[in-house]
This record gives sequence, structure tokens and C-alpha cells, in this order.
Amino acid sequence: MNTLEQLRSGQLIGATRLQLVEQLASFPEEIFTLADTLEVLDLSNNNLADLPDEFAQLTKLKRVFLSFNQFKHIPPVLAQCPALIMIAFKGNQISEFAENSLPVSTQWLILTDNEITQLPESFGELTQLRKLALAGNKLTTLPQSMKNCKALELVRLSANNLTQVDDWLFELPKLTWLAFAGNDFNKSQCLHNAPLNKANIDEFELISQIGEGASGIIHLAKWQQKNVAVKLFKGAITSDGYPLDEVNCCLQTGQHSNLIKVLAYSDNPAQLGLVMELISSEYQNLGLPPTLDTCTRDTFAQHTQFSITAIKSIVKQMTSTVAHLHANNVSHGDIYAHNIMVDKEPNVLFGDFGAATNLASLSDYQRQQMQYIEVRAIGCLIDDLLSVCNENEATEHLNTLAQQCMAKQVSSRPSLQTLIESL
Repeated sequence: MNTLEQLRSGQLIGATRLQLVEQLASFPEEIFTLADTLEVLDLSNNNLADLPDEFAQLTKLKRVFLSFNQFKHIPPVLAQCPALIMIAFKGNQISEFAENSLPVSTQWLILTDNEITQLPESFGELTQLRKLALAGNKLTTLPQSMKNCKALELVRLSANNLTQVDDWLFELPKLTWLAFAGNDFNKSQCLHNAPLNKANIDEFELISQIGEGASGIIHLAKWQQKNVAVKLFKGAITSDGYPLDEVNCCLQTGQHSNLIKVLAYSDNPAQLGLVMELISSEYQNLGLPPTLDTCTRDTFAQHTQFSITAIKSIVKQMTSTVAHLHANNVSHGDIYAHNIMVDKEPNVLFGDFGAATNLASLSDYQRQQMQYIEVRAIGCLIDDLLSVCNENEATEHLNTLAQQCMAKQVSSRPSLQTLIESL
């Protein structure tokens, strides 16, 4: 974190990164003194509503974070920034999105939780766009031009007002992580009946917080005289959608040996909750989330290594789990190493349905395409794991399988059942 005082005194000359949180209502002109070096600018959590015409003088700027401000439009000056690849406007009040407001170099665009009703037709010119977060807006349709965004890998469309999803979305050649729950055609209206115990919030003795995600906080708790994990949802729109859709997808999937076991649920409208089996401390996250540089691909802790045998076992368990989800008309939407837990065997545990989508309202064709999209995610998982494989030989089969799963022609990818047989 930096200060205006540091900026004005010249202490930050030569800086490549700048973060200011000072209730700013106007853009500090002193930032232009960093024009020759500034690559990352974070002005989130202020009161900004516009950017000056001179903003394009920041010719080295690659990433700009303007989340949780007062913007009601996308400033068109952004389109003039030659190096800009990442733009974040989460949690503003944006309703105006004019044509050609963004640079064609954009790779990562975060517009979660705004008031956007329509994307411009020029959106299709963002052919380098890889990661797109649009959950929590008021979109009723997507522009046909968007089918030209063939570099898209991750798309979040949950909690909008879409009345359908067109076939072209499922045919994008690199799309791997897709979420679109909570729209007009598939929004959960109430909690599904599930063959599980119901629990009231006051039945839990919350001991300590053991985790937190976009949609809720996970607590170590005492329930019916045993230790459990309780996820209490925040009750608002998250980067992935509505908590009610997440809970319903989780309940709809039922039981599988590699899914974190759900013991009960709380249907209090003010605070939905899931009671889950407490995971042994022997389990650790398989990987780490993507970084700003890797964008969509996971990373691993230094010195992480896996054998071919371990990789095959992990992938086989994950493929079986994803096949189980799709058999129950649920896509996960977030198949990543950092969402997978493993022990030393390695036994797999998988959960976190924040980006899950109920597929029941889709056509047979779209459900099949959605399966191929998640097969691509498994291909990326194999590819990522092979990058930390401790064996140089005997990787040919898995390499070939990964490439088949990531084939650009979506329909040429193996089905989940074929993938299980190949493993």
C-alpha cells in the first residue's frame, strides 16, 4: 500500500506498482509522474467515477484495478492504453458500456456485480480475451460478435437475466471453465428437497474459522457431539453467482467417494449453510491458484513433484467424479488443482460448488458440449500436473491424452466415459 504523500514527495519515482486507498474522488495527477515505469495501478476502494483523458499517457500500464468505486460507465480512454491487458471494475454501478471502450489487447476483464444490461457489438473484437467475469449484472443476451472471442478460457455469467445460452458459446475452442447458474432460464427459486438432515444455525457450536471462499466462510464446529465443517453462505452475489444455486447443485449431485461428504443443510433464508464431514489434516490442496501472469492456469508450490502413477490416479478419480456430476446434470465449472485435495496415497477429495451449474434446462447438444468443456479442464489438469512430474519417461500416454482433451475442435474430444477407459 502506498500513500498520496509518498507519491507527491517523489519517493515513488521509478515504481512499477502503485496502490492508493484514500477515499479518492478524483484521479491524482501525480500518478503521471510514474508514466515511464508504472505497470500495475490499483485504485480500488475509493470514490472515483471517471478517468482523465490523459490516462493513456500511462503507456507501460498492463493492469488496472478500479473495483469498488463509483463508476457508472466504462471510460473510453482505456481503449487508448497500448499495453493494457487486465481491467477490473468489480462492484461499481456500471450500466453504460459504449462501443470500442476497451483496448483490443485485453486478456482479463472483471465486471462482476454491476448494472450492465448489454455488451457492445464491438466486444467481439477482443480476440485476445482469456478470462471474463460478468456475474451479477443484468444481461439478457450476449452479442453474436462474442463468438469471435476464440481465446476465451474462463467465463462467469451467473446471476444475470439471460433467457437462454446460445450454442456458439459451447463451441468456443478454448473454453474450459464456464458458469451460468442463476439466470432467468435456470435460476433456483427455492431449496430442493434433499435426502439429508435439516439443521438449524443454533444447533452448531462454531469453534473457529478454517477457510473462506467467494461465497461463504467455513467453520470448524461441533454438531451432534462430533466435529464437522460448516459452510455459512454470505447471502450475496459472489464472483460465481447466487449461494442458493451453489447449495442446490451441491445437493443435486448426491454422494460419491471423491466428493466431500455433505451431512446436512440449513435452509434458513437469511443464512444458508452446509454441514460437511471434517477433512483429515492429511489432505492438502493439490495446487495453488493462477497468478496474474498465468491468468487461467494453476501453479504449484516450489519443489512440488508427482510420479506418473500418482498423476494417473488423481486424474482417474477426478474423471470419475466429474462423470458422476454430469450424470446428475451438474457441471462443476471450476475443475482446478487448487480446488482438489489429496493425501499421500493419493486419495482425492473434491468440492466447492460455487461455479456449478444445473444443466437440466439445456438441450442434449449443449449438455454434451458442456461435458466436452469440462473434459478440456481435465486435459489442463493433466498438463499442469505433468509440468511437475518427477519422471522424464513414460509420460507419452498422458501427454497424448491431455492434447486430445484440449483439442480445438470441441466435438473431437473424448467423452468422460472414454476418458475413464483410456486411463
